[in-house]
Amino acid sequence: MTKQFAAAGVSRRGLLRIGAMMAAAAALPVKVWAAMARPEAAFIATGLDDTFAQIGGTPEVSADIILETPDIAENGAVVPATVTSNIPNTTKIFVLVEKNPNPLAAMFEIPEGTAANIQTRVKVAQTCSIYGVVEADGKLYMASKETKVTLGGCGG
Repeated sequence: MTKQFAAAGVSRRGLLRIGAMMAAAAALPVKVWAAMARPEAAFIATGLDDTFAQIGGTPEVSADIILETPDIAENGAVVPATVTSNIPNTTKIFVLVEKNPNPLAAMFEIPEGTAANIQTRVKVAQTCSIYGVVEADGKLYMASKETKVTLGGCGG
């Protein structure tokens, strides 16, 4: 294959340079998009109220959000959480853990036409409420559930 490029006047070094430039150009939009999509201030907020403020305000409680977490988590390092939104036009789902040093544990963008259902595992520092927050039509809605932690987590 290198003979074909040599015949075309492209050296191996030139081919590598072209490949590196193409890879850099392809990666740049992804990095720019990721930086715009991730609410950095919300992920470093240290209190529940501050986190709510960073994601857009205090959500209102909604029965259209189904939050599933265990009543008792045997290992706080890996607590399963499922959030299902039955609210039309859901665009984002957040998972917050009340007493963690940084409450925002996860954020998911929901593409249009997609079922608004996520499953993840979060670290829970201690017995507290876990929140499923949904953004739909520019408004925030939430459901919460207390989960007791018996081992591990961020601090037992």
